[in-house]
Amino acid sequence: MENSDVFLGLQDFLERMRQPTAADFVKSIKSFIVSFSNNAPDPERDSAAVQAFFANMEAAFRAHPLWAGCSEEELDSAGEGLEKYVMTKLFTRVFASLPDDVKQDEQLSEKMALVQQFVRPENLDIKPTFQNETAWLLAQKELQKINMYKAPRDKLVCVLNCCKVINNLLLNASIASNENPPGADDFLPVLIYVTIKANPPQLHSNLSYIQRYRRQSRLVSEAAYFFTNMLSAEAFISNIDAKALSMEETEFEKNMEFAQALLSGLSTDLDGLSSQINQIAGQDQREPTESRHHTLKEDHAIRPKSSEGKRTSKEDRSSITKIPSISELENRGATILLKEDHTRKVFREYPYMFAHAGDLTINDVEGLLNNYKQLVFKYVCLLKGSYGASAAFPLSRLQAQRQQHVETVEKSQDNGEIVQNIVSQKDTDREDDGPNGISDQETTKSHLPKEEAAASSEHNHVDTSEQ
Repeated sequence: MENSDVFLGLQDFLERMRQPTAADFVKSIKSFIVSFSNNAPDPERDSAAVQAFFANMEAAFRAHPLWAGCSEEELDSAGEGLEKYVMTKLFTRVFASLPDDVKQDEQLSEKMALVQQFVRPENLDIKPTFQNETAWLLAQKELQKINMYKAPRDKLVCVLNCCKVINNLLLNASIASNENPPGADDFLPVLIYVTIKANPPQLHSNLSYIQRYRRQSRLVSEAAYFFTNMLSAEAFISNIDAKALSMEETEFEKNMEFAQALLSGLSTDLDGLSSQINQIAGQDQREPTESRHHTLKEDHAIRPKSSEGKRTSKEDRSSITKIPSISELENRGATILLKEDHTRKVFREYPYMFAHAGDLTINDVEGLLNNYKQLVFKYVCLLKGSYGASAAFPLSRLQAQRQQHVETVEKSQDNGEIVQNIVSQKDTDREDDGPNGISDQETTKSHLPKEEAAASSEHNHVDTSEQ
């Protein structure tokens, strides 16, 4: 059934429920939702109760005058409308309702986050002919949408769309290379790879939700085949090990340890760095001009004499006989970075450095954002660790013009005028940074009426798998 037909079916279902003759149906639906919500979560019992309720209601539709003379397609559409309405109401009660579901979601997501740092198509024995990571991004995007919806069918459509994209890409690749059509042995490894790279949120709970509450009579044919493959992919990822990735045990453990250190270290460093930068920025804005000028004088007064400088240079030269490791360089650079007053300016060239995925308007940028943060943080820390506090960063054309202007003014004005111009220049910087540093686009959520619109809020979901 096309997605537009499902939406129209939901609207038709709601319209029929407004008829006086549908009062018994409305009462039954509301009574079921209330009584169901009052029971403690029990996935097996809850699934059986929902499936039985759907079957009884659909049988009642067939015998009711409201659907007299309707075709099988219209009756099927009414069943889809019923499922969407009821499960939207019960979503918060049944989705990830047990601590065990939440725990499995976290474990699965953590494993995918680690494995995706080093897994390659070759590790899953994907043929070179079928490797197309750029095109696979579209499949990842479809799978990452799964948490946007509440109805079981809409979540299932995300899985089907992902699988359909992969299947079409494999088919086109086989035709282009004059090979046999791809089979399950070609499809499943690609689906596993795409799933790992996508790391869709709450994957275990989403698949369990579909399995329990999607009307069983409709989970058949192609939908059943693709969904079964997705369950197999989840099981494979949950139990992934060195043998599954065609790796030596020591290599696998080393890669996992490195990925763990990278992700945990980066998360801690970024959180601390963001906090420090915010504090520095706040202090910088509150600090009066006289205090800054006084600090400049103090810094000039306490500079070491030339003889002291020479001794220091000799000591420094003798202390660098040992080549520092990458980790030492990163730690040194991070320490210097946090002590600088212009830290925010350093990261101005990287607009997404402290962004969150929710700040952006594209749903599939989270992986790119994480990679970008890793690159920026390590680049800045290594640069600082290599060259110390004097490390220079590339300036944009506008910043270079401003710097040249400040240098020109410094030659012709006294110390008091210099400080005043610096303050004025920083005010200008803050005004200029406004439209460039923060995106004007915001992701908004529509707030629909509680009863009927809550069930129909997901109608824009495009089902490419059934087209």
